[in-house]
Amino acid sequence: MHIKTPKYIINNFYTIWRGFMIALLVAVAAQFVSDHYGAPAMLMALLMGIALNFISQDRNCQAGIEFSARTILRLGIALLGLRVSFEMLSDLGIKTLFIVVAGVLVTIFFGIAIAPLFKHRLKFAFLSSGSVAICGASAALAISAALPKDDRSEERLVFTVVGVTVLSTISMIVYPILGSFMGFDDFSMGVFLGATIHDVAQVIGAGFSVSKQTGEVATTVKLIRVSMLAPVVIAASAIIWLKTKTKLDSSKSPPLLPAFVLSFVLLAVLNSIGLVPNVITNIAEPLSRWSLIIAVAALGMQTSLKDITKVGGSAITLLLLQTMFLGCFVVTVLVFTKI
Repeated sequence: MHIKTPKYIINNFYTIWRGFMIALLVAVAAQFVSDHYGAPAMLMALLMGIALNFISQDRNCQAGIEFSARTILRLGIALLGLRVSFEMLSDLGIKTLFIVVAGVLVTIFFGIAIAPLFKHRLKFAFLSSGSVAICGASAALAISAALPKDDRSEERLVFTVVGVTVLSTISMIVYPILGSFMGFDDFSMGVFLGATIHDVAQVIGAGFSVSKQTGEVATTVKLIRVSMLAPVVIAASAIIWLKTKTKLDSSKSPPLLPAFVLSFVLLAVLNSIGLVPNVITNIAEPLSRWSLIIAVAALGMQTSLKDITKVGGSAITLLLLQTMFLGCFVVTVLVFTKI
């Protein structure tokens, strides 16, 4: 067994610190813009990162940027598990849980079903519909990390992150108006916003702009959607694993259960049974958020703006239809169940 010496660790840190510090600096700048001007932090980090794409060509920075886009990303996703607990499930009630779970599943199936009409294959269909159905940019990052890589993986991921973040921001403004027009009370409005808006930050912004109760319900519903990330990624990984194992060269088969998803589930279980102190969960929330912003900044630096345009207008239409489908489904169920 090879033991990593302190010298090895120092040398490894020396190779990554430059790229990591640049990604961190971009993340701080993005958060500053978000705090002062209201723009989504992840979107700002991605756009700033794309503007600094030339840095990824510097050999001194490549390792740190790759480390930020992969390892830091997985840390952020795993820590999301500490925001989920079984107590949330019991607080919402069976009908609300049905809306959340059904909304996630039917949106993913809808996205996969209509993708061939726009000449998109299963990878992009699952990536886009999963990000719309679950938790926007965070889901896109997690799903992409579990999917087999090809030459267009990064451009599809960047396009999806940009698309769902923009749509989420629009939804944050439009959906409270729509819910008011539909006559939803504070609880129903919270369910509607939490079950349809893509990103957690926009859900919180939209919910608390209506009322405190709406904000609390919307946030809880949204975190239940976040908890769907693990089973969806596990199911996708199992399907991919089975398909890959049928090939002659099985040495490149992806793991059946990605480590970051297993960590997500483990942390969620530990949090649910009360084994995680509040001080840890209080630290984990900002650490997870900052990890994801840093990862998105690094992802942007690895991406050329020219590559994003290759995805095409059909991808925009697909994301938009998936978003509209989820919204219509939730509104329909809310109206007929009268929660």
